[in-house]
Amino acid sequence: MKFKKIEKVHQGRFITRYDVTYETEGGHEKVYEMISRDPNMDSENALRRGKVDAVVMAIFDESGERILLDREYRLAVGGWVYNFPAGLIDADETPEQAAVRELREETGLELYAIEDVIGESYSAVGFSNEKNITIVGRARGTFSESTSEYEEIRPGWYTKEEVRELLATEAFAGRTQAFAYVWSKQ
Repeated sequence: MKFKKIEKVHQGRFITRYDVTYETEGGHEKVYEMISRDPNMDSENALRRGKVDAVVMAIFDESGERILLDREYRLAVGGWVYNFPAGLIDADETPEQAAVRELREETGLELYAIEDVIGESYSAVGFSNEKNITIVGRARGTFSESTSEYEEIRPGWYTKEEVRELLATEAFAGRTQAFAYVWSKQ
């Protein structure tokens, strides 16, 4: 494919919609619709941004026998979806600091141990260049309601057996589904 141009279509509060024009190997011109957290993309190089936008958390309880899943109402799908806690990284934060803050805000729990940091990945590579880092760790404490009035989140601890049951009957975010499936089979 040969990049031709990128045009901003709409500037939203959190995301920007772009049209990327390119030429296929067969010589056909195509327009690809995408969104980005970057409000100022103006080149092909800008598509390959270095900034990590968000943190995703794969969190276990103190025993390591239960995994944390949020059941969250997501407007984009018009229903409840199981997902890992996640959130945007503020300009002055590291991914680890954002994980501590986001976990507390979404669940009330304390992230007391970070066991691994999984490198960069893309949230929705089919239509966005948003990047994530996944924090694997352990949390403790008591659940409380999300501090955001814009989020409806019901956090819970789940055993492997409970996760297998949820996977068979409930909607999941893709990355959470894959991770939870592999974990539940161990």
